[in-house]
Amino acid sequence: MAIAESRETAPGAGADQAQPPAGPQRGGVADALWVLVGRPDGVRLEAWDGSEAGVAGAPVLLRPRSARALRHTVCAPGQLGLSRAYVDGDLDLGGDHYEALKAIGQSSGQGSWAERAAALRDLLATVGPGMLRPLPAPPQEVQGRWRRGVRHSKARDAAAIAHHYDVGNRFYELVLGPTMSYTCAVFPRPDATLEQAQTEKVDLVCRKLGLRPGMRLLDVGCGWGGLVMHAAREYGVHALGVTLSKAQADWGASRIQALGLGDRAEVRHADYRDVTETGFDAIASIGLTEHIGDGQLDNYVARLRDRLRPEGRLLNHCITRPRGGQRRFARRGFINRYVFPDGELLAPARIVGALHDGGLEVRHEENLREHYALTLKGWCENLAANREEAVREAGEARTRVWQLYMAGSRLAFEKDEIELHQVLAVRTTDGRSGMPLRPDW
Repeated sequence: MAIAESRETAPGAGADQAQPPAGPQRGGVADALWVLVGRPDGVRLEAWDGSEAGVAGAPVLLRPRSARALRHTVCAPGQLGLSRAYVDGDLDLGGDHYEALKAIGQSSGQGSWAERAAALRDLLATVGPGMLRPLPAPPQEVQGRWRRGVRHSKARDAAAIAHHYDVGNRFYELVLGPTMSYTCAVFPRPDATLEQAQTEKVDLVCRKLGLRPGMRLLDVGCGWGGLVMHAAREYGVHALGVTLSKAQADWGASRIQALGLGDRAEVRHADYRDVTETGFDAIASIGLTEHIGDGQLDNYVARLRDRLRPEGRLLNHCITRPRGGQRRFARRGFINRYVFPDGELLAPARIVGALHDGGLEVRHEENLREHYALTLKGWCENLAANREEAVREAGEARTRVWQLYMAGSRLAFEKDEIELHQVLAVRTTDGRSGMPLRPDW
């Protein structure tokens, strides 16, 4: 199905919007662009001047709608320019986004430097020097003026969370499904549904933490409170979740009351650093570490350790880099500008080392990378099925951001460019851990 349909008129139409001639034709803009994108298999390209390239009937269609698409990509080379053109509506994508990114990624680098240089010259001759005039970035992009204050200060973290999570609860319902769980699911079998896998994920966390009736659980970065509610309902614990998103906190509080769990479950709008309660039997951190940053990681571990009772357990679940090296998302990259501003991905060794050096004993670790690829596949399918309502809720541009971001992330997990690690640690006292001799979850 065509996920992104063309509009009748592209933004900024006029000098940038030429009327296409009648009927398809070879050559023109399409052939030059075809060389630049690497002649990907399974992709067809149709340019605004009526020219076409690729194989007719291909499952994926790229449609630059005006010279604005070229201005975006030439003036901001790499993924940022292409992202701007797509989010702005100057580049349409027909077909499955995941298949499109996979095909273009596989063709990347094909063709000689001389061929690419000739293609650029042809485009400049066809479009004119206006192709080199920069365009303003789409309003959905985080700009430099937004990044005020110290990186990972409370105020700046709150702004980063609001940018991503306060899109609207209904939008997230359409994408995530009934569990409202926005982290990697755990598939008990390949044909499990997304809802079954998300339920298995929160239950696995509860089992790893050894929850029993009457215990106290702290969930930092709790989202809409799915783990908090599951632990209170199924394990009889008293659970507190904290989130920087007010929209999430409001949704979670309402759901807790509807389920009759108000006496033992709470979702609080707060920074995890402002939790004053101590003596928790267990702490879960599911998808928060990506927002903490390398410079704050040791303090983060110390704060959580200090809120655990002796023999209390901590489970840290987060996206990681497969190896060390660059931590922050690229400054001019799509993810940093549109999805997770100030996000940082650390290597598993850094996280395990911080827990170890912070006074906790690491007892178990596993990589759920393939599970996250399956999770994203489910989210992409949900958004495709509910796209019209998603656009009404969040707008066309925001919906395009999410389609691109989730499809690209799925591909990155499949290719082991990013991973998902769960690490279980315990606060020991005089060598006592309270852990079973072998994992019993």
